[in-house]
Amino acid sequence: MAQVSGMSDVPDMGRRQFMNLLTFGTITGTALGALYPVVKYFIPPSSGGTGGGVVAKDALGNDIKVSDYLTKHLPGDRSLAQGIKGDPTYVIVTEDHQIANYGLNAVCTHLGCVVPWNVSENKFICPCHGSQYDSTGKVVRGPAPLSLALVRATVTEDDKLVFTPWTETDFRTGKEPWWT
Repeated sequence: MAQVSGMSDVPDMGRRQFMNLLTFGTITGTALGALYPVVKYFIPPSSGGTGGGVVAKDALGNDIKVSDYLTKHLPGDRSLAQGIKGDPTYVIVTEDHQIANYGLNAVCTHLGCVVPWNVSENKFICPCHGSQYDSTGKVVRGPAPLSLALVRATVTEDDKLVFTPWTETDFRTGKEPWWT
């Protein structure tokens, strides 16, 4: 058998390094692509800045327009809206037919149930274990250890209701907010 001089069956080192790099890149890219949704699942989505507000949403997911809302809700009304972090939050209509400057997070501080407003007793009563809160969300009967969390409610220039975190002293207890 005759061998041709200068020809080799072994690829040169540059080609081998290129193929190794290509293989490594393909495997790494595939692994990262498969890992991305897993990582995204365990990291909660950000709702913007820590002090940022959210536009309140009604039961259908529409922005609450205050002028329309007030035509449908009487003074003393407390109805649920979607608030900060998607939590159910009570919008309160004051006696002078305005939106109160605060909203109440409707999540019970005992076990996390959504606490309904009981019109006949003029208080929030948790159906799970009987915790009771007054009309401002202050706990009046346990087993709930704390009052309902407050949020700041403001009306924007374009007539939308915006909830922002309540960072001031809790006007019901005179203490620093426990929910911050």
